[in-house]
Amino acid sequence: MRAKMGAAWGKLSPRQKSWTMAATVALISATAGYGLSQLGEGGSQTNGDGGSSSAECEDVLYWYDPMVPGQRFDEPGKSPFMDMELVPKCAGEEATSGVQIDAGLVQNFGIRTAEAEYGVLEPDVSVTGVLAYNGRDVAIVQPRAGGFVQRTYGRAPDDVVGRGAPLADILVPEWGGAQQEYLAVLNSGDEQLAQAMRERMRLLGMSNGQISSVGRTGRAQATITVTAPTGGAITMLGVRPGMTVMAGQTLAEITGFSPIWLEASVPETQAANIRVGQPVSATLTAFPDERFSGPIIAILPSAQDASRTITVRAQLPNPSGRLKPGMFAQVSLTPDTRRALLVPSEAVIRTGRRTIVMIKQDEGGFMPAEVRIGREAGGRTEVLAGLSQGEEVVTSGQFLLDSEASLAGLDVRTIEQTGQDQDQDGEDEPATFSAIGTIEKIAEASVTLRHGPIPRLDWPAMTMTFRTKNAAQTSGFEKGDRVRFTFTQQDAGPRIETIRRAGQ
Repeated sequence: MRAKMGAAWGKLSPRQKSWTMAATVALISATAGYGLSQLGEGGSQTNGDGGSSSAECEDVLYWYDPMVPGQRFDEPGKSPFMDMELVPKCAGEEATSGVQIDAGLVQNFGIRTAEAEYGVLEPDVSVTGVLAYNGRDVAIVQPRAGGFVQRTYGRAPDDVVGRGAPLADILVPEWGGAQQEYLAVLNSGDEQLAQAMRERMRLLGMSNGQISSVGRTGRAQATITVTAPTGGAITMLGVRPGMTVMAGQTLAEITGFSPIWLEASVPETQAANIRVGQPVSATLTAFPDERFSGPIIAILPSAQDASRTITVRAQLPNPSGRLKPGMFAQVSLTPDTRRALLVPSEAVIRTGRRTIVMIKQDEGGFMPAEVRIGREAGGRTEVLAGLSQGEEVVTSGQFLLDSEASLAGLDVRTIEQTGQDQDQDGEDEPATFSAIGTIEKIAEASVTLRHGPIPRLDWPAMTMTFRTKNAAQTSGFEKGDRVRFTFTQQDAGPRIETIRRAGQ
């Protein structure tokens, strides 16, 4: 038989062999998917006639086809999609159901798990940045009187000047006449008139030093030298020889770069982890063997539309002036470290609508659970809510289990059902529990519910009375309504926190 099959295989063309192999793989995949579906159903059984048995269900919510779990039916019968009987979904099954995998198959599927545990996450955010002038160290150069520019000392934009460096000589004709009159009054000996002349020269823009110099030397000084009030680079120069300038006209702007600014573009996703005063370190292309560090002095209020980044401004010491504005830098930001609940990053499944992990249960069971995650670093992810310390999450093979969970129509354990919501210090808020039940009785301050099992409290299915916050909580509900509710355990007994109709 094998010889005949081998001979037949040898006669096939390469394209026919490819088609045959593809069909075989598809058949094996479909068979494996159906087999996992049967493993995931766990509690469903069929009777001798091939029909679905709901003898173990005290209260059936609906019937469904395991291959099309999104479609629900009110009555049992044949599936319109597959040649098989519909399967019942029992009340309370949402809280206990999960994917069941035989222990012998766990290793074959390559399923590995790891415990969620508290630790310190030390993320290191690396971004790019550019050195810039120190915008807080800017001097505007203006003359105190109008006149004619006689000399500019050969200055040009981007020249670096020190404090007191001459920038321009300006001839002020009004000063010459006022100073000559002042010298004449001094020779007359009329001190009161001399004081009035000194006040007039101050109003013309002369300083006390210039006025004293005129009186001491006895010579008129109609030319003023404008100097740099601070050291830095000339970032704007608006004066040339022969120009006529007015009092208060801007002749130049001088900007310092010691200390120098470092402006880095940080992704919006990291905005919550950045604060003023936080240290940064930078490596410059010009000095690859050195690291420069300094604090963040500002987080700019607007984000860049195109890159979806925010600008973080740090300040670096630059006493020797080696660091130049415009230099490129690779910036390392180290956000504050804090203790948090951590899981391996490979355990996290992002579906687009939400983030889930697969949790290991007893006897080969696995359940999908929704989580809210925070920062990620070093192959570990911070879990803010939806998971408890010590729970085992699947780190390898979780996509196979997640696919099986979707195939079997299993509900995902929500963050609300866990009752765990870690704050920034890793502490838990009061636990909130979730269940599905049927309203038996509504009173003014309570409601009686027949609910399914609640595994987290080791409660079996039973009928009990829950306190309500107020009468408005049960307004619009009637006896017999199927509801999904959450409650908290208090000294006075369990109290309803939220309640809504099942399926909403």
